[in-house]
Amino acid sequence: MQDQKPKNRKSLKRDIEFLYEIGTLKNTERSWQQFMGIGCASVPEHTFRVQFLALLIARGEKFKDEEKILKMALVHDVAESRTGDANYLTAVYTKRDDKRAVQDTFLGTSFADLHRNILEEYEERKTLAAKIVKDADNLDVDIELKEMEERGSLIAKKMMPSRKLVRTEKLYTKTAKRMWDEIQKADPASWHLVANKWVKLENAGR
Repeated sequence: MQDQKPKNRKSLKRDIEFLYEIGTLKNTERSWQQFMGIGCASVPEHTFRVQFLALLIARGEKFKDEEKILKMALVHDVAESRTGDANYLTAVYTKRDDKRAVQDTFLGTSFADLHRNILEEYEERKTLAAKIVKDADNLDVDIELKEMEERGSLIAKKMMPSRKLVRTEKLYTKTAKRMWDEIQKADPASWHLVANKWVKLENAGR
């Protein structure tokens, strides 16, 4: 028992360090803000929606292990706490050591299994789970571009040729391709315009 206590204390110390580390992701700018000129979602904000996108795709593909999907989506960008984000331009000229960054981030924590069993699978893109989460990661870009367009940005139209390339050649699942098509037709404001009090409450404003 005496030998066990220091081990547990050390593990808990690393777990707390890990929590502080991932907390800094809220301060990590997505690097495509260089081109957008307007605010982009932070890494945690991006990750939050990717989880729901991944769940939607998983259900569309009838993939049953939703726990794996959620875990994979949760940690898919954890390396960026150490490497930062790389946009589509910087990726041409730089190579990040994501594998080492992730190993060091999870080293000594209670979440080491997420690295060995989840992130490695995601990066290999061989399984349906990995393909689903990568599709979700890509689709969130298209949703955010629509949100930027709503705020007056012209970049979404200018990026359409490359986003069509993603839809045709980069998305893995049929469900993700259908969702991409629907995202292009969707109105980012419709969800609240049809649910506001002027529509829903008969006596609103009287």
